[in-house]
Amino acid sequence: MNLSVQLCGVPLPNPLILASGILGTQAGLLVRVARAGAGAVTSKSCSLQPRAGHPNPTVLDWGGGLINAIGLSNPGVEAQIAELRAAKQQLRTLGVPLIASVFAHTVNDFVAVAERMCLADPDFLEINISCPNVEAEFGPPFAADPRMSAAVTSAVKAVVNCPLIVKLSPNVSDIAAIARAVEDAGADAIAAINTLGPGMVIDIHSGAPILANRVGGVSGPAIRPIAVRCVYDIYATVRIPVIGIGGVTTGRDALEMILAGATAVGIGSALYYRGLDAFQLIRSEMENLMEECSYRNLDEIRGIAHERP
Repeated sequence: MNLSVQLCGVPLPNPLILASGILGTQAGLLVRVARAGAGAVTSKSCSLQPRAGHPNPTVLDWGGGLINAIGLSNPGVEAQIAELRAAKQQLRTLGVPLIASVFAHTVNDFVAVAERMCLADPDFLEINISCPNVEAEFGPPFAADPRMSAAVTSAVKAVVNCPLIVKLSPNVSDIAAIARAVEDAGADAIAAINTLGPGMVIDIHSGAPILANRVGGVSGPAIRPIAVRCVYDIYATVRIPVIGIGGVTTGRDALEMILAGATAVGIGSALYYRGLDAFQLIRSEMENLMEECSYRNLDEIRGIAHERP
């Protein structure tokens, strides 16, 4: 079974992409994920200057999924350029594209960090305009407003030399309108969704919120139906490809994203539940299910949920 896909004209050996913020901190980790079977890898979102992020505890398995408030910790773009250059050299030999992710809290800073990050020669640049757990520091995310989403997209698109992916938030009333705005502003692809929330988990013994940041973004199996609906709505609205992200842990979950309209599928919390074997396991499960359903390839089934009553 051939699971290869084309994302903005760039070939991926399979549609499973390491989502940002999971293991994309060092070149060695990114290459290890690629060797484990990822079709592409995304680095952790980085900023112009280094950030310590939030204090521990930052991640919790609450039973139905995960909640995290990492706070966008990263070593800063200058350190990340060197790390991603080293990763790119090794990833190229494996045929696995590199997606570099960046964030900022002003349009000018988005432009500046994007320009610097292009020096690492990534295959794609992702702008993360949707993190839900730094609102107290940065204000509402760009992804909450179509005009601001479009403004940062067009400004960054003007300075990058590779396909631009815009990562959207589910925490809006009409994600399709945001998707249309960033497409009109020049986005080449959309990643949907970021974590949901923020949410909160309270320790019943101490009576205090468990996360040091008190609130965090919710991910994992509990948010998958929301992610599938967002991909479905976006696919019905735009012509650019969609990367479906949110609670995908099995081959069935990945195929559901494709049926909703995704070109590729982001893998994040599945690595917590299934380890690095998640990529090979999900891929094998996809192949078995496609054979069982007499599906011949992913192009044949992409978005067919829109054609069914």
